[in-house]
Order: sequence, then C-alpha cells, then structure tokens
Amino acid sequence: MRPEVVAAIIAGIVGLITVIATVAAQLYLGSKTSKEQREELMTTLAQQRDQTLNERFATAADQLGNDKPPAVRLAGVYAMAGLADDWEKNRQTCVDVLCGYLRMPYEPDPGVKAPVAKRLAFEAGREVRHTVIRVITAHLKDGAAVPWRGLNFDFTGVVFDGGDFHGAKFSGGTVRFRGAKFSGGTVDFGAEFSGGRIVFNDAEFSGGEVYFNGAEFSGGDVGFNRAEFSGGEVSFSGAKFSGGTVHFTSAEFSGGEVDFNAGRFTGGRVAFDHAKFSGATVGFSATFSGGKVYFNGAKFSSGKVYFGGSFSGSEVYFNGAEFSGGEVDFTNASFYSGDVYLDLAEFSGGTVDFRGAEWSRPPRAWPWRTGPAPPGVKL
Repeated sequence: MRPEVVAAIIAGIVGLITVIATVAAQLYLGSKTSKEQREELMTTLAQQRDQTLNERFATAADQLGNDKPPAVRLAGVYAMAGLADDWEKNRQTCVDVLCGYLRMPYEPDPGVKAPVAKRLAFEAGREVRHTVIRVITAHLKDGAAVPWRGLNFDFTGVVFDGGDFHGAKFSGGTVRFRGAKFSGGTVDFGAEFSGGRIVFNDAEFSGGEVYFNGAEFSGGDVGFNRAEFSGGEVSFSGAKFSGGTVHFTSAEFSGGEVDFNAGRFTGGRVAFDHAKFSGATVGFSATFSGGKVYFNGAKFSSGKVYFGGSFSGSEVYFNGAEFSGGEVDFTNASFYSGDVYLDLAEFSGGTVDFRGAEWSRPPRAWPWRTGPAPPGVKL
C-alpha cells in the first residue's frame, strides 16, 4: 500500500477518534450540567415547599386567634390539622398548637338564662374546642390516613366541659392532663394508653361525668397523684390495667362517685398510698390478679368505700391506714393466695365490715388477733 494511502487512513482514524472523544466529552459535560441543574431544581423546590408550609402555618395559627370569629377559628383547626398531616418534620409543633388552643382560658357557661347572643357565643366557642378534640382523636384511631401516635399531647390545665376521646390509641409519648379541670359535661376516655406516660396528677374532678369505661392501660406509667375527686361521676368500669404502674398517691376522694367496678388490674403496681377517702362513694369491685396493691397510710374518714372484687395472687397493703369514720365494706371481697397486710392500721371510728369476706389465709398482723376487735369492726 502506498504511503500516502496509509497516511490518509491514519489521518482518518485519528480524526474519527477525535470526533468520538469530542462527542464523549460533550455528552459527559452535558450530563454533569444536567445533574447540577437537577440538584439546583430540587433545592429550589424544597425551599419553595418549606416557604409554603411556613406560610400555611402562619395563616392557620392566625386563624386560631381568640379575636377571630368562631367560624374562622374552626377553619384554623382543620387547616392546622391538614398541615400536620403534610409536614412530618414539624408535625409535633402543629399538634402543640392545637393542644395550646385548648389550654387558652375561656368564659364559663353563662347558663340558660343568659342573653341569647352570649349563649350562642359560648356554644360556638365550645364547638371549636370540641372539634380540636375530635380531630386529635380521629388521628389516633385505627385507620387514620396519617396517624399521630407516638406524639406528645399536652392538655395541662385544660378546663374540659365535654369531649370525646373514645377509640383513640395513645401509644408511647407523654400525655399530660396535669391540673386539668373536669367540671361539667361528659368526657369519654374509652381509649387505649400503651406505654409512655399518662399524667392526670393534680387534676380536679368536680362535676359532670368522666368515663374511662373499657379503657386499656398497658405498661407505662399512669399517674393520678394528688388528683381531687369532689363531685360528679368518674367511672373506670371495665377498664383494664395490665403491667406498668398506676398511682393515686395522695389523691382525695371527698365527693361524688368513683367507680372501679368490673375493672381488671393484672400485674404491675397500683398505689393509693396516703389517699384520703372523706365523703365520696368509691367502689373497688374489681379484679386484681397478681401484682401489688397499696393503701399504705390511706385515711378513711367518711363516705363509703366498698371492696367487693377478687384479689387473686396479689399483695394488698393497708399498712398504717386509718379507719376513723364512714363505712368501709369488705363483705364481698375475695382474697385468694397472696397476702393482705394491716400492720399498724388504726380502727378508731366508723364501720369496717369484714363479714362475708373470703380469705385463703388471714391477713398478716391482724390487729386484734389476741383480743377483741375495736368497736365498729365487724367480723
């Protein structure tokens, strides 16, 4: 082959390689530019989304202002709830705002004799508050499109004049009703509380009806410490407490009715230490199986307390309890296995009726084992 032909072929090959390299470089550079552009676009879209969400938050929060008409506040409730669904990163913040709305003070019920305008204003405001509760509950039920379980809910100091939490499932997190006031209406806590911490410490139950009927408390820590039961009806009928701890330490039962009948306490620890029973009617016709039940230092001075349930395998402590008035009825109680402790218990007044109680073995430190029972004690 002649040299000029070889040279031409080589030149052609070199040219082809150059063309291929140029095209490859352009493709590479073009690809890199597209990637950078995509990244810039995603960043811009994220910034725009955050800006939009922040604007929605500001708008919804403004609608919830007390100076706004009830219809505007009602729209704000749904707007804040919808934002919580869309904004996972700040869902807890949105829920905090809704709970915060419930904590805001409001004028009490003016009564049926109040002027129509004032009455309607109160009822409209109550509808907004109850809507907040319904929205929260809906997000804690099975089947919620966007569940809010595991979040914290702060109802500290809320004045409840009704509300329906029935069917809600509070799992994990902390739910606070510390210092809440239940003074009227009907509040339904037929919910499930699993794990986490449930706080009713210092709550006041002074009127209306509060139902924990069928509620389930599994594990975790439930506190009614220093709670005051002074009126109305509070029912734990059929409630289930399994494991964990339930504290009514230093609670005061001075009026109304408190019902633990048909409740089930399985394992765990139930404490009524230093509780005061001074006027309420309190029923413990519940089933306690395993675990420990404490009434250490409790004071029974008036009203009626009756123990008609079954204590099987539980240790029940009345150490240092004072029975100085009222009526305490054990006639239908059954104590199987386990132990009942009455060390240093004082029986100085009222009636304590043990007739008909069933014991698999006598209480430990039975105060009158070697002598007559004190007046008022019926065996």
